[in-house]
Amino acid sequence: MVAEYTGRTLEAVDDLTIFEFQALLRDRVIYNLQKTEQGQKYLEKCWLYEQTEPDTNALIKRFGKK
Repeated sequence: MVAEYTGRTLEAVDDLTIFEFQALLRDRVIYNLQKTEQGQKYLEKCWLYEQTEPDTNALIKRFGKK
């Protein structure tokens, strides 16, 4: 997948560090998921799970001021 995504040969992919390989593999998976509506919804959920701070503007809009 990484070789196809980057256009590199398998030998060139084999020379990547594990960190470079993992980053490229992650990018490839995200690229593929973005192509479908179901994949986009999945990525949106993943993004929401990563958030650690509340969206105070959205909360104020929904529930009013403190």
